[in-house]
Amino acid sequence: MDYVKPAELVEEAIQLGEKKAGLPVRDLLVRSFLCGVLLAYATSLAWLVVTQGLPAIAGALVFPVGFVMLVLLGFEIATGNFCLLPLSAAAGRVHAAGLLRNWGWVYLGNLVGALFYALLFAIVITKFGTIDGGLLAEQAQTVAQNKTLAYMKIGAAGWIVAVVSGVLCNWMVTIGTMLSMVSRSTIGKIVAMWLPILTFFALGYEHAIVNMFAIPVGMMLGAPVSVPVWLFWNQIPVTIGNIIGGALLTALPLYATFKPAQAAAVTSSAVAGRPARVVDAVGISDVARGSAT
Repeated sequence: MDYVKPAELVEEAIQLGEKKAGLPVRDLLVRSFLCGVLLAYATSLAWLVVTQGLPAIAGALVFPVGFVMLVLLGFEIATGNFCLLPLSAAAGRVHAAGLLRNWGWVYLGNLVGALFYALLFAIVITKFGTIDGGLLAEQAQTVAQNKTLAYMKIGAAGWIVAVVSGVLCNWMVTIGTMLSMVSRSTIGKIVAMWLPILTFFALGYEHAIVNMFAIPVGMMLGAPVSVPVWLFWNQIPVTIGNIIGGALLTALPLYATFKPAQAAAVTSSAVAGRPARVVDAVGISDVARGSAT
């Protein structure tokens, strides 16, 4: 059957989070670097569409290509892991140290990848600084200012708005993360992922990894935004909001309502590396605990 029922989906997500917590640092960095690049590609594609005179919704329609590619290739995105690792932690399969280790390295890799693409993008559209970059450069500058100076202008209220926008963004993004496992077929995964990613981007909510490209590239192209302003008025509050949205509004509610009946129970045979019988709301499945590392 192509469709994966919710209780089975949650169990698979728990196993995936456990596996991610055990990945070597090298793999976390390489996969998160490539993820940052792909999201930056998708953002610049959406900007290109908008600068052709099309409505903003057209940009939102194409943006999910980046998320689809990174998920299908098994790359690491911090905002998705803000849901998967808390799910595994709730099930008792990942400790706080493993969760923070994953989040830290993946966040760093996403940042480096996004900045790397931003530099290359700026070089190309300005022909190595010989032209101003045209409409794409103007779009980048406008976005960078709207995501920082607009919040700074209204003070503490702006910081709160950035947090809340981050919450609303990653609530949808992590629904996309979960829906990427709702189908056994590639086309089913793509369609399921596309819907929530399109939704958050169309609504203009704040995504910490997208902003690792969007704001720095605007700065490179002339936006009057400093690094401290970027970090304080966007990156920090948006990251906090993304964590809240992923962990508290997606992971924990899904675990609470679809928790496998014995998800937290680890039998002696499973600890020894033999398949353990896990009973959930869908049925009985073999979970090889020893292989999920």
